[in-house]
Amino acid sequence: MATTESPARNIIGNGTLIKGEVESNGDIRIDGKVVGSVKSTGKVVIGQNGIVEGEINCKTADFSGIVKGTVNVEELTTMKSTSKMEGDLYTKQLFIEIGAIFTGKCQMGSIEPQKKEIKK
Repeated sequence: MATTESPARNIIGNGTLIKGEVESNGDIRIDGKVVGSVKSTGKVVIGQNGIVEGEINCKTADFSGIVKGTVNVEELTTMKSTSKMEGDLYTKQLFIEIGAIFTGKCQMGSIEPQKKEIKK
């Protein structure tokens, strides 16, 4: 009997603190706090009580909570009215609802951060 793997759906619940790297081949919903990096081949959802302090790399993102750090999104980033983001955002498309707070730099069309050459 053959088994097929479906993409994982992961939830980091309210009151949970994770320090380090979170990596998934599926979607991730964060209602707790992550201090470190979040990597997903799917969607990353930061709930209204969710906090991420660190780097996020994913296919699509939906923020309702707090994000501090560098975010790389292959496709669409959605910032809901309750979201607060501080950092650099690299995304293909961006949708920001009225009330969302975004402080930082945004580059659309490419998910690769611009690397500056160090001159000696």
